[in-house]
Amino acid sequence: MGADHDHAVTFDGLSDEYRRRLLLVTAINISMFVVELLGGQLAGSQALKADALDFLADGATYALSLWAIGRPARVRAGAAFVKGLSLFAMGLWVAGTTLYQFLVLGVPQAELMSVIGLMALAANVTSVVLLMAYRNGDANVRSVWLCSRNDAIGNIAVVVAAGFVALLGNGVPDLIVAGVMAALFLSSSYQILSQSWAEWRRGARP
Repeated sequence: MGADHDHAVTFDGLSDEYRRRLLLVTAINISMFVVELLGGQLAGSQALKADALDFLADGATYALSLWAIGRPARVRAGAAFVKGLSLFAMGLWVAGTTLYQFLVLGVPQAELMSVIGLMALAANVTSVVLLMAYRNGDANVRSVWLCSRNDAIGNIAVVVAAGFVALLGNGVPDLIVAGVMAALFLSSSYQILSQSWAEWRRGARP
């Protein structure tokens, strides 16, 4: 496919194969958002709800990335900047709802957490495999990879949390995972915002 040759830091998504893979990953994420949101509500799991929100944000991110492909450098950088802001907002939301879970809500259902978490993990590993060859590029391309990588890490953590919830009989592991995911979102947001801002400034030069 030749995706890696000459790909380096400047790949801007202009590849039919990349578009096809990104479209498939978008569909996977939107579908899993619905599944995980319902599962998180039934299980009373804040980590599952946080991950469901991540699926929704990623689906929107991938759709925006598809739209930005082939457009001027400053447009692509602006699209990536918007995605960085959405990740930042999502990190704050997860942190806030984690605190609410700790103060108000009860112990999540570990069994349902495990089932939904494994489904989400399978979806995210598929996305990571599809996008692995395109993990480097401009801010628009890189934001897609970071979101997919975050999803896979988050789902592994959710499955581990479910095991500890069952073992300990309390919701503390669920809260810890949600907190770690919030930190991961904020870290990725910083990376995307920094790179997109640098590319925006470069795009303004003659």
